[in-house]
Amino acid sequence: MDFTATRQVAAFPRRADLPATKKEAQAEYKKRVTRTTRFGIQRKIVSHMTTESWRNIPHVTYLYEPDVTDFFEAFRQMGVQSNHRNKVTLNTLMLRTIVEGIKAAPHLNGHIKYDHASTKGKIETLENIDVSMPWILPNGEMMTINLHNCERRNLDDLSDYIGDMSRRINNTDLNEVMYDVSYDNMMGLLKRGKIAEPLRKVFGAKVGKGKVKHLKGDAKKEYESIDTRDRLTLFDLQPGTVTISNVGSIYREQRGAIGILEIIPPQIFAIAVGGVQERAGVVTKEDGSKEIAVRKVLPICLALDHRALDFGDAVPFMKKLDEIFARPEVIYGW
Repeated sequence: MDFTATRQVAAFPRRADLPATKKEAQAEYKKRVTRTTRFGIQRKIVSHMTTESWRNIPHVTYLYEPDVTDFFEAFRQMGVQSNHRNKVTLNTLMLRTIVEGIKAAPHLNGHIKYDHASTKGKIETLENIDVSMPWILPNGEMMTINLHNCERRNLDDLSDYIGDMSRRINNTDLNEVMYDVSYDNMMGLLKRGKIAEPLRKVFGAKVGKGKVKHLKGDAKKEYESIDTRDRLTLFDLQPGTVTISNVGSIYREQRGAIGILEIIPPQIFAIAVGGVQERAGVVTKEDGSKEIAVRKVLPICLALDHRALDFGDAVPFMKKLDEIFARPEVIYGW
């Protein structure tokens, strides 16, 4: 066996521009870092909840791509065909549409309680449809807001609710309300007899460069003097019964689709709505013949907690949306 090549490689001189030691490599890496952003309280909460989701929940996802050509045209004609006191946005209309789908599949609207060690579990189906909706804040960060009792609200009510939520967000100290969320979460863990995790969270919030800052003294009193009807409170950030993420509103010109998304415990169902896209589709004409035409398609990702639900549980939801998209004139009565 000829070891000449091996010896040649071993003897090949090290490049002069490569660091010789681990310490030098770390120093070189630091030189190349353009910015360091430490987690604030909002990012800490998001990272904790999403980690818990992927650690504990067996996800099943499905990419549902309905033809919304007629539905989109009905939306464009809404100002003429309906008597709404507000201009209805596509975001609000999709929220109302999804709520109708959940009404047709109420078993999707619930919370799970499950113990992995004993395999004991139960699903609590809820009457109220409280939508957890990620919301882009004035500072560019994102916070999940709870829109309560959407099952009772028509399009005007939803438009008013969303508009008022925007007003209240502008009056809110976001760090302060997120601090309340974190504190409430820790107290919940303590009540369940879990001590180690809250202690670690307190240490992370109070010690080091990543410690959480919140209002104190007169500044806190002044902030708390703002009427709770004019700012967000813990009530507005509590976990809802289902999460709806409208990623299409962030970048309308997108041409992709979300293939997977996290379910936030204890919820068992989550939805991500993409952007309306034009695609070639098959159209059946009045005489029964078919042709290829340009159609509008809306990618919607559905995520199910497989401990609580099977794929068939989402079928009534999709059938209801199919029904609305096929006969969109129903939206004029919402």
